[in-house]
Amino acid sequence: MVLGYGAGGEDDLLTVGRSLIIAILCGTMSWASTQRTVATTAAAIDDATERLICAAHGDLQSPIPASIGREMPELGIALESLFSQVRTNLDHVQALALFDQVTGLANRTSFCRQVERILADRDDGSPAALFFLDLDGFKAINDTLGHAAGDQLLARVASRLREVVMAQVTQGMGDGIVGRLAGDEFTLFFPHLPHADAAPRIARAIQFALGERFDLGSQQVGLGASIGIAAYPDHGDNLTALLRSADIAMYHAKREGRGRAEMFSPALALEASDRAEMERDLMLALERNEFMLEFQPQVDVVSGRAVAAEALVRWVHPGRGDMVMPGAFVPLAEESGVIIALGDWVMGHVCETATQWARRGVAQRLTMNISSRELAQADFFMRLRHAMATHKTPPAMLELELNESIGMDLPTRVLGQLRALRGEGVRVTIDEFGTGYSNLSRMKDLPVDRVKIDRSLVRDIVSSAEARTICGAVIGLVHGLGLEVVVAGVESQAQIDLLRVLGVTQFQGFYLARPMNEADYLGRYGRQAVALRSV
Repeated sequence: MVLGYGAGGEDDLLTVGRSLIIAILCGTMSWASTQRTVATTAAAIDDATERLICAAHGDLQSPIPASIGREMPELGIALESLFSQVRTNLDHVQALALFDQVTGLANRTSFCRQVERILADRDDGSPAALFFLDLDGFKAINDTLGHAAGDQLLARVASRLREVVMAQVTQGMGDGIVGRLAGDEFTLFFPHLPHADAAPRIARAIQFALGERFDLGSQQVGLGASIGIAAYPDHGDNLTALLRSADIAMYHAKREGRGRAEMFSPALALEASDRAEMERDLMLALERNEFMLEFQPQVDVVSGRAVAAEALVRWVHPGRGDMVMPGAFVPLAEESGVIIALGDWVMGHVCETATQWARRGVAQRLTMNISSRELAQADFFMRLRHAMATHKTPPAMLELELNESIGMDLPTRVLGQLRALRGEGVRVTIDEFGTGYSNLSRMKDLPVDRVKIDRSLVRDIVSSAEARTICGAVIGLVHGLGLEVVVAGVESQAQIDLLRVLGVTQFQGFYLARPMNEADYLGRYGRQAVALRSV
């Protein structure tokens, strides 16, 4: 265009010159403007980089620099959204790390951190107390109603514990921390109590709060708690010691009947130490084969012969002199889980003994007690069948005795396995009948052959008409279900005579015979059984 103008006159050239100057000036200004924009953008990118580095070091709260929003608004929005999401995620992770998701209480980590911090910062001599709670009966509710109902129940328990803490605050007891350690175990810590006697009062408040029934939709369930209490600093000057002391006290409360609150004491510590030593000895006893079986007959008084022999485990403890009876170690074995290994030992020896008796012509069943811990093992029946196969035990020589409370709550899987065994010839007995809360309509559906009535039901039948009426009604109902009855713990001929009138012919108890070793048993009852078979 400029060259075209060059063909005109002088005035045209002047005009072109002026236009060219203006064009150069505009180009120069445009170039300068472009250079300024690039420099500003570069500065904004530098600010964004610096902000990201700060975020990487944990600064998610500082605002996005204004230069980023001005020069690159989309990047500014993206950074703000990113930091907001990261803050939300971190808050969620922190909640997961510090709070129990079912109850909303402090979890084990958070509870311990809070208590440790409080103990480290204490500068006064006021008493403090730690409470360790284990819910009584929660497992049965969880198994019966399902895990969703169990979680709902735990949340309700947590709410009531919070209410207890709030009530204590209004009464001047000081604030407390509530936590869920695991499963159905809860803890409370009161760092500033007005006096030492406040701890038992708080424990009573907890028991009262948890003693009221819980409404779970269409179900109302009862619950309680066994509570152990440890006082600071008498029972521990740090959290680890306090937890250990409260745990010992809580287990003592459970052993004493549940639904109790117990304060830790040196005597309980000594008892716990003895129990720990016995638990170690139990494991060693299995390795050293320190157990033995004794046998007590179940006698049919009409024929005068023993129809079965109950195998009873004894512990020949090398350091305790005499034999240790089951009552002294079986509860500990169940609590610690050693009962599984001990049960396998009994199972193997009973199967071996039953095979030997069958070969000798001793036609008496051998009965053995099965614990709830054993039945809860998924492979229990597989292990039993393995023991039977290993020793070639005739099924008709074995009888399983299940505690009444266990028998009333057998899952479908166990019922099926029991029916299969019973179909092969193994007999099943409900033991200690009368000590629990049996549902007779449930019993008629169980794969059971016999019911062993507990001694507590027949103890007073000689002197009490009411006891005779109750016992007669129970025996009539059991016979009505088509089941055999054997009465345990008979102590006199008068009891036997009365029970015979009520239709009972099979008895077991010290009056007839005490448990004895195998040689003595066979010497007294083995020849008798062989003679009766040959008649």
